Formats: sequence, structure tokens, C-alpha cells
Amino acid sequence: MRKACAVALVLGACAQQAPALAQQVVQFANASGVSITARMMVPPGPGPFPAVIALHGCGGSTNRRGELVPRERDWAERWVAAGHAVLLPDSFASRGLGSQCTAAERTVRQSIERVEDAMAARAFLQARSGIRADELTLVGWSNGAGTVLYALAARHRPADGRPDFRRAIVFYPGCRTVAARAIVPRLPLTLLIGEADNWTPPGPCRDYAAMARAAGARVDLVTYPGAVHGFDAPDMPMRERRGLAFTADGSGRAMVGTDPAARADAIRRVEALLAGR
Repeated sequence: MRKACAVALVLGACAQQAPALAQQVVQFANASGVSITARMMVPPGPGPFPAVIALHGCGGSTNRRGELVPRERDWAERWVAAGHAVLLPDSFASRGLGSQCTAAERTVRQSIERVEDAMAARAFLQARSGIRADELTLVGWSNGAGTVLYALAARHRPADGRPDFRRAIVFYPGCRTVAARAIVPRLPLTLLIGEADNWTPPGPCRDYAAMARAAGARVDLVTYPGAVHGFDAPDMPMRERRGLAFTADGSGRAMVGTDPAARADAIRRVEALLAGR
């Protein structure tokens, strides 16, 4: 792994919205030498802090104005308030790409390039003195959640002598391929998904969880009745998205929107997990 280099840039827009949670833009190289750009937030104080590496979905982590999208920003603010540093690498923007939700042919694959990015993010954080190298949580949403499931395969276990991730948390991943390939997570995994998700449906995730548990893995599968894709986003109106590359029925249509009850439960569960409860 090439030596990671960090380029710090405090974002004025974020500082106006939340002065205590100034973002830095940092850069590090993955194993293939690709420079990955990420947003980083650190709690006040000397540390060292536990940290969360958060992997965005198919839309990327920022909007057209370069601001963190509401879901990622909301979770990051919660984690920082709870005493965790947060790193949000953007696998698409780092390669000059925008949203990939409608792209059927993807050059940045969740099983390869994005896994490289996630592992490089781990090495980047563990090289920093203000981060607890033994207390990293890997989180992902949708496409990023699928990346987490691939990254948890035994063959991606770190070989650099540094600690592995402590745990993983995923929101509404596509589980069909990892279940078919019998990819068993090497770490404790919590999987949160809506029962009414017609973008990445819960059925394959039940199969995946059953397969993984039978192989001895620790998998906590939580399903939410009536909840759809993006249920944990703050204040997202229920709507149908169209033109999507991959949906459960192949129509390119899927419902997205906040489910207040599911969101509240997910917040409670994630907070407890990060607190070690």
C-alpha cells in the first residue's frame, strides 16, 4: 500500500451549518494506486477516537453542490456527537463519475474497486495517531452495503498486522450474489432492511443470513414491515424512482422514502452497537 497522504480543507459551507462538525477533505491511495477522496469529521478533543468508515450508495456521497447528501450527513453528525470520527470515501467522484444508479455497465464495481477503497480507508485511518486502530466500524448503504458484504469475505482479512474492523453494519444491500457465492462474513454483521423494499428485496438477505449463520458467522438480520429503500434517510418523501439499472423485478422502478418508526429503531440499534452494547 502506498503511503497515504492527507490534504486538509475545511469546508466553509459545512462550518456555517454545523460549526462543531467541520469537514476535512482527505485523500489516500488504494492498492491499485487510485487516489480516493473522502470527507472526514472528527470530534473535538485529543482522541484517540473510535471511527466509522461509511460507504455511500449508487448515488455517491455528495450532491451537485459538493455537499454531503442528507442521509450520510445525518448519520455522520450522530456518530461524531457520540464520540466517533467518521470517514466517507467517495468511490465515484474520486474517479470522475457521478451517480451510477441508472448505469447498467459499471466500471467501479462494489465487489472489486469499492472493496479496495474500503480497505484503503481502513489503512488510512489506522495510520493516524488520533484514531483507535482497534475500533473501526464499517457501514454501508445499498451499493455500499453490498461492498461491505464483499469486503467481509475471509480473503480480504488484513495482512498488514493491524487490527481488522471491529464490526459491520449494512442498510438494504443486494444480497443475491453474496448468498449464491456463499460469502461468509468474518466479522459480526448487522443487516437492516425494509420488508417492502422493491429495489434490493429482503428475501435474498434472509437466504444470505441463514447461509452465513449455518457457517458459524454472527449475523443479526432486522427487517422492518412496510419500510422501503432509504427508510433511514431524514425527511425523505415517499416516491417512486424510475430508470434504475437494477431492481427486484427488472422494471427499473423502486419506492424510496423515510419510515419514521424504522428509522428510529435503526438509530437506536446503531448507537447501541457503536457503544459496545
